[in-house]
Amino acid sequence: MSPRPISRSPDLKRLRDEGYHVEIVSGYLLVRDVPYVASDRSVKQGILASELTLQGDIAVKPKDHTVWFVGDFPCDRNGNEINMKAGGRPQTIAPGLVAKWRFSSKPKVGYYANYHEKMTQYARIVSSHATSIDPEVTPQTFPLIEREETDSVFHYEDTASSRAGIVSVSGKLKGLKIGIIGLGGTGSYALDLVAKTHVAEIHLFDGDDFLQHNAFRAPGAASATELRNAPKKVAYYASIYSRLRRGIHPHPVRITTENFSCLARLDFVFCCIDGGGCKLDLFSWLLEHSIPFVDVGMGVQLLEGSAELVGILRVTTGTSQQHNHLPSRVSFESAVDGDDAYVQNIQIAELNALNAALAVLKWKKLFGVYQDLEKEHNSTYSTNVNLLTSEDYQVKETDDPQGEDNLASGEAA
Repeated sequence: MSPRPISRSPDLKRLRDEGYHVEIVSGYLLVRDVPYVASDRSVKQGILASELTLQGDIAVKPKDHTVWFVGDFPCDRNGNEINMKAGGRPQTIAPGLVAKWRFSSKPKVGYYANYHEKMTQYARIVSSHATSIDPEVTPQTFPLIEREETDSVFHYEDTASSRAGIVSVSGKLKGLKIGIIGLGGTGSYALDLVAKTHVAEIHLFDGDDFLQHNAFRAPGAASATELRNAPKKVAYYASIYSRLRRGIHPHPVRITTENFSCLARLDFVFCCIDGGGCKLDLFSWLLEHSIPFVDVGMGVQLLEGSAELVGILRVTTGTSQQHNHLPSRVSFESAVDGDDAYVQNIQIAELNALNAALAVLKWKKLFGVYQDLEKEHNSTYSTNVNLLTSEDYQVKETDDPQGEDNLASGEAA
């Protein structure tokens, strides 16, 4: 929990100053120690939880008038449920903190002007029945205020997950250490998407400089001054995304067989480099160390006579459980200049972004964020027919015990 939004927001600070036990957890505003009456007429303490809308770490007007409640359903002094139940499935605010009930008490004007008005109103409604049984109880408990450092990787609260009600889903990625090899086009967009998740560390591997042509297929907008300085790609991107979060680690090196060991601590790798190069050895090393990965590829051709482009994107997944398809899907030949318009540096940022989005989607499927019914390990998208295909569905481990040997030999499965 970060104390900063509380101290900087007048309505949140007022709640705390008036003795309410206020916390911010996973993008929710919590008021703890709210007394209520259970169905057996006993007095207990529950937690009110509201989505929290912040602007620059300062609370603004609540987006709606409802709150969640952690505890039994509050009752009146006779044990009858209070009439303010609203719809909604139980909401997981944080591990071990599940709100089963959603309440609605809409003010006459249709909205609450601030969080002090909103949370005190609900606290009064819930606790008034408890004080009618025990006049000594109160939601204004004046708890000891300790300065706590946030355990979040972000420099400000992730209110997007709480607004969408997917805190428990987003939390599945916490603690992961991710590697992105290659920060050209697709790799930079993969970084943009991964940086907005709760992973613990993101390691960037690329030995090249960030030059003018890179700016036209990269997320954001580089200034002329930045381009004149010709920073390393990893340093350039680390400086940008470190504004959002901690845990960005730039490595200005090209991954070769000599330095695979720098990948040893990773939980997942995005391989976003052109051509085959050391991919065969890299994949074998990752599989040997049980590190799953996604390899991306792109082919773009300029049609003669029509001045139109045709592009095909590829996303190929490799895991220790399934990898015999890799030799038939990924080229292990080194990239050379030729007819491939991508090598000739046609600016195709939208294809880079789409390729990265498909790769990140597959990564999130592997870690349980998205439901994955087909479990494909290779997919392609063709621009001219607008076709997305899925292939190489997950097989049982016993279906092809020679899969690793196939990869090691470079033979097609």
